[in-house]
Amino acid sequence: MLVKAELKPAAAILAVLILMQFALFPDRALAAGAAYQVDTADVGEPGNCKVESWASFAKSGDLIASSSPDCVVSIFGKAIDISSQFSRFRSDDEWGTGVFPKAKMNLIPTAIGQWGVAVSSSTAINLITGDVAAWFVTMPATLRVSDTLRFNVNVGYARDRNVNRDYMTYGFGFDLRTPNNVWTLTGEVFGIAGAITEEQERGQIRPRWQVGLRWRPIDEFNLDVIYGRNLTGEESNWITVATVFRFKVGGKGEK
Repeated sequence: MLVKAELKPAAAILAVLILMQFALFPDRALAAGAAYQVDTADVGEPGNCKVESWASFAKSGDLIASSSPDCVVSIFGKAIDISSQFSRFRSDDEWGTGVFPKAKMNLIPTAIGQWGVAVSSSTAINLITGDVAAWFVTMPATLRVSDTLRFNVNVGYARDRNVNRDYMTYGFGFDLRTPNNVWTLTGEVFGIAGAITEEQERGQIRPRWQVGLRWRPIDEFNLDVIYGRNLTGEESNWITVATVFRFKVGGKGEK
């Protein structure tokens, strides 16, 4: 009963966030992404902030450069992780610029030996045309096996407005870190499922994967090097270099 009571205001907050995104932005498509594609169910305490930046380079010559400011805020007593990823990318010698606002809220806290669940909503917006490319709703689930090992599962929905089609999104991953949290090994498989149009390539719905190594010498900073295949659905290998800077705005924050 307590869980149900807590989920009612949480569901109301999420519904408002999703409706705001759907109402504020009309039409069009680009692909959302991040340094790591499979999300966790964790949401920090209000006042936790960070800036994630990364650059991904493909063997084909394509590239993605992104920066994402992120802060956890309290809305009606619930911790909401709000971020906006700004991306500049090149594909087949054509350049594009996009922003991906996102809100995530934890529904069931993570703990060792039990699944935690969150829900997130994001939008892909073409900053050159002002059009909306896609909408995404995702439910990340995280199982902490121990203090050093966790598994993540993502299931979601994506609306591609470029081709006016709906897709299911999915992801599976693990994080294995050293006891001192200095090194973390991450592996993940992710993709979309659904019908493709004549304009799309088969590779766009083929499963993709990444493996990354994180170095975190201090709590406030980490550096990741990631190798992956089919990051954007094309037949190419990708190398990603990413950094995260963490800081606190009031409150006590998290490690």
